[in-house]
Amino acid sequence: MTTAPDVQPGQKVTFAKAARILAERDPVIARLLEQTGPPRLSRPLESHFATLVRAIVYQQLAGTAAAAIHGRLIAALGGEVRPEALIALSEETLRSVGLSRNKMASVRDLAAKVLDGTVVLSPRGLSRESDEEIIARLSAVRGIGRWTAEMFLLFQLRRLDVWPVGDLGVRRGYGLAWTIPTPTARELEPLGEPYRPYRSVLAWYCWRASELYAHAADSALTR
Repeated sequence: MTTAPDVQPGQKVTFAKAARILAERDPVIARLLEQTGPPRLSRPLESHFATLVRAIVYQQLAGTAAAAIHGRLIAALGGEVRPEALIALSEETLRSVGLSRNKMASVRDLAAKVLDGTVVLSPRGLSRESDEEIIARLSAVRGIGRWTAEMFLLFQLRRLDVWPVGDLGVRRGYGLAWTIPTPTARELEPLGEPYRPYRSVLAWYCWRASELYAHAADSALTR
C-alpha cells in the first residue's frame, strides 16, 4: 500500500473522493468500492444539539419504543429542540414522556453543558476543535461515551478521519474483508494507520463488509 499524497493542498475531499483514493492504495477497498459503491451518508436533518438528544434517548432501547419517547419529548418542546427549552422542562414533564431517571439526568446535563460552554456546538467553534477535543468535551456529558461522540463526528460533522475501534461491526467487518480473525479494539487501532486521513471511509466499508459477507441486515449507518 502506498501512502503518497493523493490530494493537492487546500483541495476539499468528499467521502466519495476519499474512497477512490483508498481504492488506489488498497485492493480490498477497491473491491468493496466496486461491490457497493462510494460511502452513502444520510444528510443531517437535525441540529447538532437535537442529534445528541436523540442519541441519548435511543440508547439501549428498541427502535419503536425509543421513537415513541423521542416523539413525545419533541412535542413537549414544541418542536424546537434547544438547550434553553429542554432545561426548562420540569422533571414531571420529562418523566411523563417516558424518560428514565438516568436519561432525564443526561439530557439535562447536555443542555447545561451546552449553555455553559463546556460543549461547543456552534459551527465556528467546532471548526476550531480537533476530533479528540470534541470527543473529550462530549464525553464529559453524563450518558455520552466515546462511541456516541465518534458517531457524531462521523455522521453529523462528516469528519473524515474517525476510527471507532470499539464498534463491533467495524471490527467484524475488518476481519471479514481482510480475512483475518475479528480483531480486538486494541488490535484494530494500528490497522487503521495506513488509511489516515480517511479512516471514516475505512470504517464505513467495514460496516458494509459485515453486511455483505456475514449477510447482516443493512443498518442505518450505511443507508
